[in-house]
Amino acid sequence: MDDEGPFSGLLGGGDADDADEAPLSATASLAEGMAMEMAEGTAEAKAYLRDARRLLKLQMEHLHEQRDLVLSHMRYRRFADRHKIGTQTVISLIAFCVVTAIGVMVHDAFTSASVIVEQFDAPPALAARGLSGKVIAGDLLDQLTRLQAAARGSAERRNLDNAWTADIKIQVPETGVSVGEINRMLKARFGHDLHIDGSLVQTETGGLALTVRGAGVLPKTFSGGPGDLQKLTAQAAEYVYGQSQPALFADYLVNSGRNADAVAFCKTAYATAATSERPYLLNAWGNALGNLGAPPVQLLALYRAALTLKPDYWPAYNNVMNSAWAMGDEEGAWRAGEAMRRAAGGRPGAAPELYYQNWDTLTWNLPAWRAATVADADSHAGVGSLTGADAPAIADIDARLHDAADAELQIQTAQADAGDPTVAAMTHFVHGRLAAEAGDTATALTEMEAFGKAFADPVVSSDYPGYNCWVGQAEDVAGHPDRADAIFKSGGTFVDCYRFRADALDHRGDWQGAQRAYQAALDLAPDLPAAYYAWGMALARHNDLPGAIKLFTAANLRGPGWADPLKAWGDVLARQGKWREAVEKYDEALQHAPAWSNLKESRAAAAAH
Repeated sequence: MDDEGPFSGLLGGGDADDADEAPLSATASLAEGMAMEMAEGTAEAKAYLRDARRLLKLQMEHLHEQRDLVLSHMRYRRFADRHKIGTQTVISLIAFCVVTAIGVMVHDAFTSASVIVEQFDAPPALAARGLSGKVIAGDLLDQLTRLQAAARGSAERRNLDNAWTADIKIQVPETGVSVGEINRMLKARFGHDLHIDGSLVQTETGGLALTVRGAGVLPKTFSGGPGDLQKLTAQAAEYVYGQSQPALFADYLVNSGRNADAVAFCKTAYATAATSERPYLLNAWGNALGNLGAPPVQLLALYRAALTLKPDYWPAYNNVMNSAWAMGDEEGAWRAGEAMRRAAGGRPGAAPELYYQNWDTLTWNLPAWRAATVADADSHAGVGSLTGADAPAIADIDARLHDAADAELQIQTAQADAGDPTVAAMTHFVHGRLAAEAGDTATALTEMEAFGKAFADPVVSSDYPGYNCWVGQAEDVAGHPDRADAIFKSGGTFVDCYRFRADALDHRGDWQGAQRAYQAALDLAPDLPAAYYAWGMALARHNDLPGAIKLFTAANLRGPGWADPLKAWGDVLARQGKWREAVEKYDEALQHAPAWSNLKESRAAAAAH
């Protein structure tokens, strides 16, 4: 018999397997239903997600399209803004340029002071021969340009122009007037231009009569033969130039060697000249008188009068120095240079370096003197702005700097000028100095005697006062003591004449007389270095080496740009066996005279020790 549990009937009876299957079946059904529901929910969820993704994708695509549209719009806006800004900038620039151009034209109109040559009147018969009004005016303008180029003065030059060129053919809207015409109208209304016109007619005898006139220029007629047009225009140009630029015309006359004409012109023009022109006229007047051999004291009065009218007229200071020097007052000339330096606020200062040339010559300030003269030549067609040409002066400086090669180059390239006798005179002087340094006594004497003859011309002696003393030195070295003494005696109160006479006495064995002569040279101009150097050289010859160094020191103090005292100082130190100190002095000297071959040799010898 099978065992049964006590509660088996309570479970629905039947066997145990049936009883177990009933709840499992129900659970399976429930799970199956839930799985179906979950499956259906998952499908719906998946469908929802698919729809959501599609929507999101559409939204993203829409956003991209909106972004592209916004970016495109922004690019267009930026382009439009840039174009607008660019257009406004261009318009502003054009407006600025127009306003500036108008301002420039107005300024030019108020400051314009040109000489404008208008077309001349000429009858048809002359025009048929090529003598039209335009041709005549062009010839006159050419002559005026030539005159202005030849004037080497420091007065302000006026512009030269004709009345038919440089017309910018841009019409001002709705007016039919060109910019050039507006410019001319403004200058006519507000400027200070001098308009020159005139006429050319044929005389009853078949000749030509040229008349010129202008505002402030009285009409004047120049007559000549049928082929004299060039001559007539040259005469008319001088007349117009003298009326329009009296100071520069006076300089032109001086530079052309027409000194008597210059004096007569200055006397006539001074009373009617503008106040601004008068200092320049006085200066040219003094230069012309000097070239004619007038006493330096007479010139000095004119130069000082010019300074009274124009206290910053630096060329007049330079000429005051030159006049005092020509009078034999070299110390006074040095003081005048110091006065100019103070008036200019120091050096460098307001005064151009060129106008220290006399002070530089007296103090042997050679590098500064040369630099200023070269600059003047470079800026004035190689000739310079002074009464004498610059090239011979540069050659003189080179000879003093012991640069024979460049001195010869300057002489060879100097422009010949029939109205400037200083060119030929200084050629002889420089050749004489170079020959003397090379030990060629005979050539030195020949060249210096030729210079002495040229020195008789007041143009030369007024530009190079005291240079005749060097002729006496050449005579003494060549063994002509009588000639030398005659030159020293008549040469004037110049330091060079005094020191060369002292050298001559020393060479002749009169040491006591030589020392008295050296002292007289020092007393003559105690602020100039040349006498100290000469006496120092004499003491070195007499083996007073400490005394020589003392005088070379004094010379260097008064002429710090002069290499010779430094070189002589180094030579004395070398004789004392102080080689390092000697090299130092040689190096100082080389800074001022870098081409001096003898100095280089002395330096090399000292350095070898």
